[in-house]
Amino acid sequence: MCRMETLVFFFLLCLKNPVQTSGCNLEPSPNHCVCSLRDLQQSERQTFLTCLAATTYELRGGDLSHLGALSNIEPEPQLIDILESLTVRKLIFTDVVVPEALLPGALAFVSYAPLVSALEFVNCTFLRAAQGPASAILGVKVSSLRFHKVTAEPLDDRFDLSPWRSWLGDLENLTISESQVTSIPCKMGAAFTALHLLDVSGNHFQDLSLSSSFCERAFPRLQVLKLSHNHLTSYETVCKSLSHLHRLIHLDLSQNNFLLEVSSFPCTWPESLLIFNLSATGLQYTGRSLPPNVQVLDLSANSILTLSLSNPGLKGLYLSNNRLQAVPSVKGLPRLEVLSLDQNQISRLPSEALQPLTHLRSLKAGLNPYNCSCRQYIKEIQALATQRSLLPDWPHDYICKSPPALENYLLDEVPLSSLQCNKGLVSHGSVVSLLTCLHLLLCWLPT
Repeated sequence: MCRMETLVFFFLLCLKNPVQTSGCNLEPSPNHCVCSLRDLQQSERQTFLTCLAATTYELRGGDLSHLGALSNIEPEPQLIDILESLTVRKLIFTDVVVPEALLPGALAFVSYAPLVSALEFVNCTFLRAAQGPASAILGVKVSSLRFHKVTAEPLDDRFDLSPWRSWLGDLENLTISESQVTSIPCKMGAAFTALHLLDVSGNHFQDLSLSSSFCERAFPRLQVLKLSHNHLTSYETVCKSLSHLHRLIHLDLSQNNFLLEVSSFPCTWPESLLIFNLSATGLQYTGRSLPPNVQVLDLSANSILTLSLSNPGLKGLYLSNNRLQAVPSVKGLPRLEVLSLDQNQISRLPSEALQPLTHLRSLKAGLNPYNCSCRQYIKEIQALATQRSLLPDWPHDYICKSPPALENYLLDEVPLSSLQCNKGLVSHGSVVSLLTCLHLLLCWLPT
């Protein structure tokens, strides 16, 4: 019995099951072996030899529903010896129908493979078990579990968690993405005592279900939480629901739609929170409470017109694809190192606006409608470009919008000798316009 054949132990099977083994091939990506569970042919058994060096094994396509009754079968001693010698680190199941009753037995087999630390199910369908496992699941070393685009019955109070508690308590990374999940039962969240990364992006969490999912006892050691692309609308409710996560470092709330709220009771985010993603959340202003110690703030892809922040510890500020008309005030951001202002409505980068940023090492400000009518405006940007690696998108994304004669010119190709900039004349014209407006207004006032 070769190594790869034993790896497919529970499903293909080393359990004296009539299902035959399938052919396998080594993918171009390093050490990734893919085995198809469809079109099984006994004659292809030798193709397992091509995958002896693989550390990731992926099983694609198949219906394992008829194997549910085999969940309690124990591996034979000689099979255990082979499992213990395997070098596989990750198992992936793609497009497979899996009975939930099969999982305890499968995990029991995996527990004999000491290097397996990651388990993934992609586009799989889980068939609900009538009851949970009869005995505790022990010895499983899988610390990373991922479900992507899976179909299953709701999680709410389906069975007793006690047999799973030992393994769930050791799990460190859990991803359940794009799987129509609406909530996680509080008692299940409380079982994840060691979990430090939870990714539930692309699901159907709402404000109220988020509050129940993140009860006081749930996820006590969580450090990274990704809630991107759900149905969250209340910024304040989300803040209150997560305020007790005192170990939280990274929070991703991107691609939700937060509505305008008026509240006299601002919420306090966890002081541990350092990375905060609010991109594509419909924000028009930043008057809402932000984490006090945040170091990286992503506000890109919103509708922000103006911005005024004061955060001495902020190191990265991402404002790409907003509606900013000018460089925002940065006086309250003395430690800023990375600033993204690309894809806004900024017409110039005045040097005085960026002077407070003595630690700035990356400024992305391309794809803005730059005014190239004044030599000084262009020289300010060119001076920034002379600083090594400061403008990563220079020169290809710095394009003139005006005047019409220079439209679509790259800023580094504009003939500076032909440009003039009479600031006094500009100021004089502005004063004349203001006086004219005042005169017209006075004419309309009753005498």
